[in-house]
Amino acid sequence: MPPPPDAPLLAACRGQGGDRGVPVWFMRQAGRSLPEYRARRGEGSILRAIKDAELAAELTLQPVHRYGVDAAILYSDIVVPVEAVGFGVDVAPGTGPVVAEPFRSAADLERLRPLEPEADTPYVVEAVRILAAELGDVPLIGFAGAPFTVASYLVEGRPSRDYARTKALMLGDPDLWARLLDRLADLAVASLRSQIEAGASAVQLFDSWAGALPPADYERFVLPASRKVLDGIADLGVPRIHFGVGTGELLGLMQAAGADVVGVDWRVPLGAARDRIGGPAALQGNLDPAVLGAPIAVVEQRTREVLAGNGGHPGHVFNLGHGVLPGTDPGVLARIVELVHAEGRADGTLDDSVASAAAGASGAAGTAAAAGTAVAGTAGTAGSAVAAGTAGSAVAATGGAGD
Repeated sequence: MPPPPDAPLLAACRGQGGDRGVPVWFMRQAGRSLPEYRARRGEGSILRAIKDAELAAELTLQPVHRYGVDAAILYSDIVVPVEAVGFGVDVAPGTGPVVAEPFRSAADLERLRPLEPEADTPYVVEAVRILAAELGDVPLIGFAGAPFTVASYLVEGRPSRDYARTKALMLGDPDLWARLLDRLADLAVASLRSQIEAGASAVQLFDSWAGALPPADYERFVLPASRKVLDGIADLGVPRIHFGVGTGELLGLMQAAGADVVGVDWRVPLGAARDRIGGPAALQGNLDPAVLGAPIAVVEQRTREVLAGNGGHPGHVFNLGHGVLPGTDPGVLARIVELVHAEGRADGTLDDSVASAAAGASGAAGTAAAAGTAVAGTAGTAGSAVAAGTAGSAVAATGGAGD
């Protein structure tokens, strides 16, 4: 049986409240932060574990059992479809996706044949079927890499700090760029449709590195392909989440691509994100993953501030602003889940503790704003490089998977 329509995650994705509060799950919740994951994952490329459907299902379930999160996310990787059609991609431990022969010319388009999920990625389809049968009322989130982010790996050949080759192709040969993204969009649509048809109740499109682009370039060179992906699964009726890192200036465009839910990283307060989107989309996010290494009282305060920042809007899925860091204490994640479930409201009101956090955060923000006026220009310049998400490029290749 599929999860009920009023499952907290599904209700929040539709912008609906309920008496079950704010749902919570974590990107990269199945991963190296879990001792049980490290015991079962094995050595070598993550692709080996992904291609074992029963193991992938087991790893997907681990954080659901440990934390009681409101969703599972499939243990997989955004490069699985391109690897499956023979492009020659591997995921190197500690590095991320590496491509033996990067994309360089129109001839390389022939290396991106159409994906046939039942034949090319049967392990993904089977893992989803196993999970759909075992999860009961807990929704399973399937996912794919957005065309831009996958293209960046194919063109650069590995994680990049500046995306120089990617931008050179995009700006220097826009026709070839459009053809490349069109092929990648087709792969993503085929993969997502197969996951949904096998039992996924929602999907997330990871555009991890779209924040490297200014809005005008995103709108012209990236948005059409992302829209093709999200439109390509619209008829299946599941919530579509669209997420990127450093995408504060792109949030409205990401919603315009067809997202039901827009993922927000930790750099943009949820209230500001709603203003920037200006549409009906629900929001997902947005606690800074690095905060989880702070004392637990700080983690609790910041968690309450995120809840307060949403202002009681029903369309909120609590998450981190990016994936769980490998060294994160599982006990901290468990406490966040407990706190969100206890104090998160999805009925337009704020719990007293959350309201107090909101008042404190508002006062602190005002003080910081006044103190920082003299250096705002310099800080903005320095922050833009960070917002591109480059510092984490070596470890952020995966979508739902844990490495």
